[in-house]
Amino acid sequence: MRLFREQGYQATTIEQIADASEVSPSTMFRYFPTKEALVIEDEFDPMLIELYSRQPPGMSPIQAFLQTVREGSARIPPEARRAVRERMELIYSVPELRAANMSQMSETLNLIAGLIAERTGKDRGDLSVLALAGAIIGAVLGAHAYCASHPEEDYIDAIQDALEQMDRTMTSG
Repeated sequence: MRLFREQGYQATTIEQIADASEVSPSTMFRYFPTKEALVIEDEFDPMLIELYSRQPPGMSPIQAFLQTVREGSARIPPEARRAVRERMELIYSVPELRAANMSQMSETLNLIAGLIAERTGKDRGDLSVLALAGAIIGAVLGAHAYCASHPEEDYIDAIQDALEQMDRTMTSG
């Protein structure tokens, strides 16, 4: 991120990143197959999967996901939260990163659908499972869009707020 900040995303090469990380370019590509993956990928999915699977069975999928975000956000230190904002700002400012992010959202939708399917006993390809997973992804995207125009807001807090609003809407109707 430091190199992207200093030089810009386009001007920064994998070789420069590898050199600054004190690894070879081939090692970089082993862990990050593209330059976009350096920015898009993070360590949070495994933690969220673990936390989601620990939620009580009586919780609805949205409530379980919301509780997962609450518990996960408590584990993320302030400097990591700032890094999330910096990454998201970079993603939304570079067209290739926005496209890669949208592609990853499709993978995340399938991951969330699998978690919902396990919780509900339905097939991951069931329309209700996919629609609910899409709604969760939509809440996350809405939080990102909100934070893009509200720089004082914390991305993780905004995601939690969006999920809380979605849960209130679905349980009140």
